[in-house]
Amino acid sequence: MAGRPDTIWDRIERTLVGILGALAMIVGLVQVVGRYFFPAVAISWAEEVIVYLIVWAVMIISSQLVRTDGHVRPDLILRLVPPAGQRWLEAFNCVVALVFCFGMVWYGWEIVDTSLMLDETSSGRLQFPMWIYYASLPAGGALITVRYLIRLYRYLFRFDPATMAVGHAIAAHEVPLGLGPVQDR
Repeated sequence: MAGRPDTIWDRIERTLVGILGALAMIVGLVQVVGRYFFPAVAISWAEEVIVYLIVWAVMIISSQLVRTDGHVRPDLILRLVPPAGQRWLEAFNCVVALVFCFGMVWYGWEIVDTSLMLDETSSGRLQFPMWIYYASLPAGGALITVRYLIRLYRYLFRFDPATMAVGHAIAAHEVPLGLGPVQDR
């Protein structure tokens, strides 16, 4: 599944994350230069803004991990079962991940809503509206949810063992003790 060409969605995500990372780097550079060379005009809120930018970037790019099979999963177990078994284990994994993602979006939105209701701002000098920071959780969760829905659809209705099965046949010397030989799949 990782070999599919990029979509516009992929490019937008990666471009946005690149911009957020570049902004974080620029803010950090301005802070360091200001602190050591121009202390009178140094910014005091840089660390706070850098954290906000990086958290948003991480939440956005997390959906790419679903697309490229980069999230943590029981890979060893998947390699021990034939492609048909992998298909159903992957579908089950998608369902479990979707339950988690729905919870992340739901509770993330609850946090954003509460922050808006309380008009919560950061405790630093910047007084940044915290709902913007907290919104990264439901936004990232929604992106991941859509990726898992696409993935689940592909495993249920468009499964291709040649391109979607995990790994390769395990060599006899790599089989865990007590599991016996694994035949070519």
